[in-house]
Amino acid sequence: MPSRPAARTSSSGPPNSPPNLEAAIAGARAELAGLPDRDVELFEIRLARWWPDLETAWTGVYGQHPNGGDALVRLIRLLASRYRDRPAPLKSLDLRRCLQPDWFQEPDMIGYVCYADRFAGTLAGVAEHLDYLAELKVRYLHLMPLLRSRPGETDGGYAVADYREVDRSLGTMDDLERLCGRLRELGMSLCIDLVLNHTAAEHPWARAAATGDADAAAMYYIYPDRTEPDRWERTLPEAFPETAPGNFTQLPDGRWVWTTFNSYQWDLNWSNPTVFVEMVDIVLALAARGVEVLRLDAVAFMWKRLGTNCQNQPEVFDLLQAFRTAARIAAPAVIFKVEAIVGPNDLVRYLGVGRHYGRVADMAYHNSLMVQFWSAIATRDTRLATTVLGALPRKPPTTAWATYIRCHDDIGWAVVDEAAAAVGWQGPAHREFLSRYFSGRFPGSFARGEVFQYEPATRDSRISGTFASLAGLEAALEARDPALVDAAIERIRLGHALIMAWDGLPLLYMGDELGLLNDRSYVGDPDHAHDNRWLHRPRMDWTVAGRRHRRLTVEGRVYRDLLHLIAVRRSTPQLHAASPLEVVDTGDATMLTFRRDHPLGTLVSVSNVADDPMDLEPEHGPASATGRLVDLLDGSRHLADAPITIPARGIRWLVAEQP
Repeated sequence: MPSRPAARTSSSGPPNSPPNLEAAIAGARAELAGLPDRDVELFEIRLARWWPDLETAWTGVYGQHPNGGDALVRLIRLLASRYRDRPAPLKSLDLRRCLQPDWFQEPDMIGYVCYADRFAGTLAGVAEHLDYLAELKVRYLHLMPLLRSRPGETDGGYAVADYREVDRSLGTMDDLERLCGRLRELGMSLCIDLVLNHTAAEHPWARAAATGDADAAAMYYIYPDRTEPDRWERTLPEAFPETAPGNFTQLPDGRWVWTTFNSYQWDLNWSNPTVFVEMVDIVLALAARGVEVLRLDAVAFMWKRLGTNCQNQPEVFDLLQAFRTAARIAAPAVIFKVEAIVGPNDLVRYLGVGRHYGRVADMAYHNSLMVQFWSAIATRDTRLATTVLGALPRKPPTTAWATYIRCHDDIGWAVVDEAAAAVGWQGPAHREFLSRYFSGRFPGSFARGEVFQYEPATRDSRISGTFASLAGLEAALEARDPALVDAAIERIRLGHALIMAWDGLPLLYMGDELGLLNDRSYVGDPDHAHDNRWLHRPRMDWTVAGRRHRRLTVEGRVYRDLLHLIAVRRSTPQLHAASPLEVVDTGDATMLTFRRDHPLGTLVSVSNVADDPMDLEPEHGPASATGRLVDLLDGSRHLADAPITIPARGIRWLVAEQP
């Protein structure tokens, strides 16, 4: 059950009015009694620094709520009490991060993403394999959902039954705290998932709501009959039309609860400020264990508005701003990465535009970059990528994209019809082509994936598969064709180089560094057989990993290419995430070109998706006082006033040669 509202102890207006800064500080001091004066002063400085952001965002969502003022008082006292109890080593980390706020934007930041059980069995097992991650120069480890989920189907761990406990099969919260401590010693930061849109039906809040507790029921969207759900359904899309049609589920007592994703995942009612306060408390509890990055799941769905698709609503950005600000006050070492798999036009809003500029989240997934990579290598045509990526507004310089070629989820073809039309294509036809191509059903396709969630009405679908299998390695090995193997490895390198050069933090999904193929064993697991996304969630094959240093093996070649890219990235200041990125339209449909401007000189990245070498004309390269350019990736030197050959499925990072 949610905690009961605390009594008001300070105010500066009529009953239940929100406190001003003076009243907020007074309320905080009551919680900080007994701390050294310097610690109290530090909290007050942070509260004053972030108060305008918190107050503005809070007013945007809860300014008219009858309990909004009381909830804000509770929030301030909560922040103070969690700051008071924060372990000393983490308070030191807070100070270091305040002095180096761009720590996650540095070129030496490399991310690795895995399920703890599939990587090493347990959290203790993960700790035993940190030398492997250190060899890859990983500084950011994202362990996929590890909080306790419901029994049976869990939506890959996203049906959380207890935010304050680790799944028992993985270990305990003490194991998590020990792992965080070991990671800090190695200069690595842990990221875990925090599901914001919903809880499992088995969560204590949901259980209480199911038994009639009014306060708990108010934390969800529960209706007495189908009248209201039917009104909402008129404009709501379906997340999983094949396996979980509709957006509402009937309870045993006849009531209906909002369930966007699955019948066992109940949507939280974020218009209730109690939900906000409770979730901030959870964030700070996890932060006290040493978690440094929280991946905020399904944020686009957090606010509901009748007559819309209930995604990307304006209040979402106020909620996220207030959420981020609360962490800045109590635990500033913590940053937020939002998972918003939305269309290109909405993407940058999750890093902040307008009055939310730079205030919404620290990182956001660059879903559009992933989609455009796969589209370009299937068509051997970069015009759509150049059009879409070139039209995106620049992100705030204090933020970073999370760049990736694939993740734990399916790949949805977020290609809007207008963008496709701009290059002479039809959006529906192109999306259908991509699913046919990457499922291997299009003539001449090199890919081996599986279609996920086909929608007959629109003929849209998504795709599942590992990076290597979608890039052609599985088919090439089956054919025992060395030339096809070479081409597949070149595509893998091309993708990894792209995410390394973009303005963000590159995320490597477990196994991609070795070229692991699709794992079809999921069909034998009753909990997974209905969900082919487990195709690309293989268990780590440590036998394969043991061959990574053998130069002539496939895994050795993929691994060596990746290590080289990482080494070059780490030594290239232009690849700091704050360096602006500009997509360059060269007029050549085979190349995706962009520049990264920096005081030490411009870097131009050129990716050739064609199966033949192509030339970059000199006017698109960086300026050079010496008249020569250097490719940082292979060390080759080129005349700045002559065409530069880009190998088939190749990439160059060009900079001016220094005098």
